[in-house]
Amino acid sequence: MSRPVSESIRLKDGVVLPRLGQGTWRIGDQPGKRAEEIAALRQGVELGMNLIDTAEMYGDGRSEELVGEALRGIRDSVFLVSKVYPHNAGGTKLISSCEASLKRLGTDHLDLYLLHWRGNIPLEETVEGMEALVASGKIARWGVSNLDTADMQELLSIPGGNHCAVNQVLYHLGSRGIEHELLPWLRGHKIPVMAYSPLAQAGTLRKGLTENEAVQQIARNHEVTPLQVLLAWTIRDGEVIAIPKAATREHVNENAAAARLVLTDDELWQLDDAFPQPSWKVPLDMI
Repeated sequence: MSRPVSESIRLKDGVVLPRLGQGTWRIGDQPGKRAEEIAALRQGVELGMNLIDTAEMYGDGRSEELVGEALRGIRDSVFLVSKVYPHNAGGTKLISSCEASLKRLGTDHLDLYLLHWRGNIPLEETVEGMEALVASGKIARWGVSNLDTADMQELLSIPGGNHCAVNQVLYHLGSRGIEHELLPWLRGHKIPVMAYSPLAQAGTLRKGLTENEAVQQIARNHEVTPLQVLLAWTIRDGEVIAIPKAATREHVNENAAAARLVLTDDELWQLDDAFPQPSWKVPLDMI
């Protein structure tokens, strides 16, 4: 049965995070929606979704700027995450990117800084740079995003690589590839998964999930929406942090309610039957 919302996830250094945070991809792109997007982020924090994830890539910094505005007066209540482009993930570029993100966010430190995906800069150089940022106080800890098992094994073989706090990857009911190998490996090394796009991207894939008969029946059983079922499924075992985007206060409220939804063992079996876990290793999904 799904875990209750009161349960949180603890990082290796003892910091406790909520199972449900807030993503910001494509937030800040439309000036006419700015006020509502800021209000949505602040409401999410009030509802306990005090982990906010952004990136220098999102809107070429516009997302970070909006998040910074939303955090005015409440920065100390938020666990703030941003990500660095792979081509900036080493040497002086890493320092400059971090400092630019801090300026846009209006803060003097990040709680977590992630390598957005693996590029051409050696992981050794990225780890060295991340450790230097920790030592300087610009970030409290670092992690990675979109790294598969072999990449993680290489990372942990590097001096300091075991300080990796999380791996942020695509994970939802229609994308379960990490369950075969990567997810068990990460759990064995006490590295939590942060699931981005836990509701899948809007479009054909999400429609296929929300219109599935099992998903719709479970939604009716609990008097919730199909999207709330999908989100409850992603955080069902209390070991995954999900960061759905919500650009309106109404959507934020729906997400918060989904965190309180407990799926029965029979309902989980129905979803497994409709969207089975792959029985072999598949390439890591990315968007």
